[in-house]
Amino acid sequence: MSKISPLSGFPELLPAQRAVEREVIASLSRTFELHGFANIETRIVEPIDRLAKGGEVDKEIYVLQRMAAEQDAKAELGLHFDLTVPFARYVLEHAGHLEFPFRRFQIQPAWRGERPQEGRYRQFTQADVDIVGRDELPFHHDVEVMSVMVDALSRLPIPRLSFQFNNRKLIQGFYRGLGIDDVTDAIRVIDKLDKLPADEVVTMLVDRVGTTPEQAQRCLELATIRVEDTSFVEKVRALGVEDELLDQGLDELAAVVEGCRAVAGDTVGVEANLRIARGLDYYTGTVVEVFMAGYERLKSVGGGGRYDALASDGRTTYPGVGVSFGVSRTLIPLIADGVLDGDRPVPSVVLVALNAEEDRASSTAVASALRARDIACEVAPTPAKFGKQIRFAERRGIPYVWFVQADGSSQVKDIRTGDQVDADPATWAPPEADLRPRIISTATPSSSEEIQ
Repeated sequence: MSKISPLSGFPELLPAQRAVEREVIASLSRTFELHGFANIETRIVEPIDRLAKGGEVDKEIYVLQRMAAEQDAKAELGLHFDLTVPFARYVLEHAGHLEFPFRRFQIQPAWRGERPQEGRYRQFTQADVDIVGRDELPFHHDVEVMSVMVDALSRLPIPRLSFQFNNRKLIQGFYRGLGIDDVTDAIRVIDKLDKLPADEVVTMLVDRVGTTPEQAQRCLELATIRVEDTSFVEKVRALGVEDELLDQGLDELAAVVEGCRAVAGDTVGVEANLRIARGLDYYTGTVVEVFMAGYERLKSVGGGGRYDALASDGRTTYPGVGVSFGVSRTLIPLIADGVLDGDRPVPSVVLVALNAEEDRASSTAVASALRARDIACEVAPTPAKFGKQIRFAERRGIPYVWFVQADGSSQVKDIRTGDQVDADPATWAPPEADLRPRIISTATPSSSEEIQ
């Protein structure tokens, strides 16, 4: 048999690593549900024309085609490359059965045929949370959705995250107040500050956008404002620009920053970063990007914002606000670096030892009694010497071994400490911390973190 080579960009996790991913997904789901968000799962394919951007089909889209199809047959379906496109279609298709504002979260794989690299994969899992309205969606939902994601990510045992917020109304109002005609192109140029020196960006604003040197300098000054509180309001006011849309953007951004700071705790930072812009043809108000300390090379690990036209059927428009978190983008580099791992590769808390093959029924009965009380366990595969059975449990990361005595009584041993006590399968239970695999994290002060 020929050697099997991995497919680049399609990561697979070992059991203990997969336990990390599952616990993170479970934690995110629990938090979203605590805030009243319903879970949906959309199909993995969409018509190609729906996946197309601006009428052009992205060459990174994976198309779906039957093997028996004609070679020259035009592909009509593609795998979704994010969760927003299928969600917009879902809202339109099921609008008559949904109660608006509709609160949803979705955690699913997506596929994109880009060049694989750290943090960017051809198959990856995302976690999205959104609120969508019918024709209108009050601003307070911006604060709510952003706070929900801050709350959800603050519960994960990963390096410190920074939520960096801005508001498109603030940017557009500021540029409009300056008298700049092509606001969109000015934003595109300012967005190059991450790659180009400030003086080159100023020159581009003058030569390409047609600003005056003074206007270009004001744009640069706005983009360099970055604070961890609402003091950005005074800093922007000090630049001497006035515009009604700017005022609205300042108020909205201040409300988002204050709301998110209230739930952030110590593991998440919240900032106003007036350089953040995101999709210029998409977002219309609040925008956010999420960065992870020590992993700035990944760029953002999450992002989102307000979109006043998520979907429209020509009669009704569905505005929304949401945030997406890159589960694979964040976890796989952390796992590869040894920052995260699972404390055991199996869910079993208990290995029920086997005295002899003819005693398998009694050991299985103990296991059944434990499972009836939601304690994961398994019966030893062979009646080897007890020392070998204990070593088998150690290799699998199972913390307890159960022994059935000749008189029908039982004892259970914590093989980590050596403590062995009498036990009844109808009443015994391990500490809650042992019930499920836990995430071992070096990103937090504690060496072993259990997600609550």
